[in-house]
Amino acid sequence: MVSNQRVRLFMLCFCLVNNAVIAATEDENVERKPYIVYMGEATENSLVEAAENHHNLLMTVIGDESKARELKIYSYGKNINGFVARLFPHEAEKLSREEGVVSVFKNTQRQLHTTRSWDFLGLVESKYKRSVGIESNIIVGVLDTGIDVESPSFNDKGVGPPPAKWKGKCVTGNNFTRCNNKVIGAKYFHIQSEGLPDGEGDTAADHDGHGTHTSSTIAGVSVSSASLFGIANGTARGGVPSARIAAYKVCWDSGCTDMDMLAAFDEAISDGVDIISISIGGASLPFFEDPIAIGAFHAMKRGILTTCSAGNNGPGLFTVSNLAPWVMTVAANSLDRKFETVVKLGNGLTASGISLNGFNPRKKMYPLTSGSLASNLSAGGYGEPSTCEPGTLGEDKVMGKVVYCEAGREEGGNGGQGQDHVVRSLKGAGVIVQLLEPTDMATSTLIAGSYVFFEDGTKITEYINSTKNPQAVIFKTKTTKMLAPSISSFSARGPQRISPNILKPDISAPGLNILAAYSKLASVTGYPDDNRRTLFSIMSGTSMACPHAAAAAAYVKSFHPDWSPAAIKSALMTTGN
Repeated sequence: MVSNQRVRLFMLCFCLVNNAVIAATEDENVERKPYIVYMGEATENSLVEAAENHHNLLMTVIGDESKARELKIYSYGKNINGFVARLFPHEAEKLSREEGVVSVFKNTQRQLHTTRSWDFLGLVESKYKRSVGIESNIIVGVLDTGIDVESPSFNDKGVGPPPAKWKGKCVTGNNFTRCNNKVIGAKYFHIQSEGLPDGEGDTAADHDGHGTHTSSTIAGVSVSSASLFGIANGTARGGVPSARIAAYKVCWDSGCTDMDMLAAFDEAISDGVDIISISIGGASLPFFEDPIAIGAFHAMKRGILTTCSAGNNGPGLFTVSNLAPWVMTVAANSLDRKFETVVKLGNGLTASGISLNGFNPRKKMYPLTSGSLASNLSAGGYGEPSTCEPGTLGEDKVMGKVVYCEAGREEGGNGGQGQDHVVRSLKGAGVIVQLLEPTDMATSTLIAGSYVFFEDGTKITEYINSTKNPQAVIFKTKTTKMLAPSISSFSARGPQRISPNILKPDISAPGLNILAAYSKLASVTGYPDDNRRTLFSIMSGTSMACPHAAAAAAYVKSFHPDWSPAAIKSALMTTGN
């Protein structure tokens, strides 16, 4: 009997030591990563007290006070109770079992879901009823890439001081020296401030253009003669032009982290915003592990509706993101206009492509070649010249010519992205890119360019191979009418997998080829060597649809200030057409 007990004791000790060795070995092979420890709603305790409680909880798992302080990165405590710490997986798992902890999940990177629209929706500036006095007291918090407060869309001429309820701040910094009575607040969140590009720095300035675009869609003032190099010329304005904007920069070159977004939600709720717009998403996760679902839940408890983009992974099923029932998830639909970029060949054949080409041709015709004919590869060389892959074309065969690039075998919708950069680097005059699949989304090109349908591309190839001196010209993009609305090809679809009984998206709004304000710090195409700057740009995505819904929610709230987030959401969902 004694012998059996000794054996059992030995086996128990062996298992404990073995598990400790395994954990230690795992720790040697796994780098500590930031985890978010979510603990529900914040109490009325001070932030200092909350931070100390977080430290004590972390110390019980780490076992060392100084190490615990070193590992804790950030404490939430205004509305959301929780903290961020660098942990090993087994430490995160142990923390999740502690009393008072709702969930522990790894900090991940999420991505942005990248005028005429309000007239299309029936809100014609001179005709629709507005409650300007109440509208000017509505504050919309925008979690995005920051904002360019110097844009004419945020001119505060004649705008009164911020509402008395506003408790936020304007945090200035590099390329961001002030707020005004339109953009009444700006903050940035970069808890792990590492690896920023030279000259950008921690600041609320918008180096991407996305945040300026979404903010002006919500509350930009009217600006006449707005266009992208003459394309889509008209008056640009937001849906609630008297409302105020509070910008919360949570997205950087590397993406948008969970911990930064949760910190921004915590601040925005306390600052006094009325609506939150967030055009960001990622993989669908359980609600207790989804920072947008968590932040929006605490906002909802304070009477703040959060509008979210549905995602751009359509048209496949089960692609929708931002699934929580307390957020308004917005799909993207089209407007009644489209952008056509016509290509004319030397034999008189024309092809109607799609792009945002702001270049007027300087000649009637240009020499035309194909990627295959412009190849600089010897037999067995790496790369595919027919699709104009980098490094496969010769400058002597491209210079001064329009280059036709076939569709890549693995490319979808906007296949061909980047060929304009390749051809421009070799001093080409223009680029025609064959699309593997049709697309309804127009994109800016670095040089004269057009994306043509697959069948038209085949005809261009036949023409090039039928003559010794093929020629072509690419005309500037023009605007034409189309039937609308329809759901955009890229817009994510349901149903959803997290909670299948909840139907998502909730609503759709214009998100295809939307003209709105743009940051002077961002290039038109996003290429670093594109030196063109513009006050307005045309962008597509559920990112563009989300602020339309946020503005519509603010518009409803201006007439019904006492309505709950659920009531506003219901009103929009049940009256949209």
